[in-house]
Amino acid sequence: MTEPFDAVEVIVTKRDGGRLSDAQIDWVIDAYTRGVVAEEQMAALNMAILLNGMDRAEISRWTAAMIASGERMDFSALTRPTADKHSTGGVGDKITLPLAPLVAVFGVAVPQLSGRGLGHTGGTLDKLESIPGWRAALSNSEMLAQLDDVGAVICQAGSGLAPADRKLYALRDVTGTVEAIPLIASSIMSKKIAEGTGALVLDVKVGSGAFMKDLDRARELARTMVDLGTDAGVRTTALLTDMSTPLGLTAGNALEVRESVEVLAGGGPPDVVELTVALAREMLASAGKDGEDVEAALADGRAMDVWRRMIRAQDGDPDAPLPVAKETEQVLAPADGVLLELDAYAVGVAAWRLGAGRARREDPVQAGAGVELHAKPGALVRAGEVLMTLHTDTPGRFARAREALEGAVVIGPEGSRPPERPLVIDRVAGD
Repeated sequence: MTEPFDAVEVIVTKRDGGRLSDAQIDWVIDAYTRGVVAEEQMAALNMAILLNGMDRAEISRWTAAMIASGERMDFSALTRPTADKHSTGGVGDKITLPLAPLVAVFGVAVPQLSGRGLGHTGGTLDKLESIPGWRAALSNSEMLAQLDDVGAVICQAGSGLAPADRKLYALRDVTGTVEAIPLIASSIMSKKIAEGTGALVLDVKVGSGAFMKDLDRARELARTMVDLGTDAGVRTTALLTDMSTPLGLTAGNALEVRESVEVLAGGGPPDVVELTVALAREMLASAGKDGEDVEAALADGRAMDVWRRMIRAQDGDPDAPLPVAKETEQVLAPADGVLLELDAYAVGVAAWRLGAGRARREDPVQAGAGVELHAKPGALVRAGEVLMTLHTDTPGRFARAREALEGAVVIGPEGSRPPERPLVIDRVAGD
């Protein structure tokens, strides 16, 4: 067949700061998916987009073209409204685990299509796979049946959703163009819109442990994604949340599941509870159920009941002991005083090096590996007191994990206070 455009003219248009037409965008995404546009050509276009940007209409069309490359799910047969949450990723970010069953308590179906960890940020599926028997892969019919019955499902996305994104992301990862906001936004939103949820809440992380270190860029990303969702008819809001310090007291797969179960039992770290509750309120409001007492559903066991049903529905055993690492090592406080800083990125890298994460998508992870925190910023500590416990099956990994933690801890004199950082920094809503 004769192609209506050629790759070079599309690249040059964006290289020179021009605007891509709808027809150019539709063609280049389709042609790249078909293999007509070569990898090096799409890499050049991605770089031109990173350097020169895209306007709202371009990003919207680019996202629509990626959606059109695959199938769309349809939840219209469900008797419940649907709401989903997407986090841009952080350290100790186990929020999806208590959040999905909590929202389901109130008659909202949560189709949580999740991913695996790569680098210093953990993946929801890796965490859940530490539960004996639990399976991430569900057919569309299994997913729909579980949403109708239990009200919540956490599983991997099918290969049919936005296949263009999968190909594009792999290319961006190796060509230094992951950071392009139009491409980040369209990557996330193409899958979420194709998923078919009625409402979407975005948790955009900001800080050392987040993908976005800068508040202004995080706000730009949030606004771009909210606009994309709104343009596609999905009720979309975003919370900007702090990721300078790890969420909760654990970073690692089974460690975070254990902590999530503590939250579902009415306990758990205050920051994990706070963010779970804030996101639940946003999801419920977006689904037309404002004003529900979400804290009560954590305290009285209703969310735990849904969790247990959700895990069993995917062949997991909610009562089975979680994996425990074979070896542990302690990290001690170097001085007396107040813990002022605990760097999220350093803790994430340490957990990764201990075996909790992977460098390549195909790498295995250790279920029991990770970092357990015994103090958070604001705590009074004494020299020699245990600040962290490192967990791994392979003790040869301890040395490099300790290297990652050098400079991660800042202790100030008694009476000093850590910088005040609200957990929820801002909210971005559709227009």
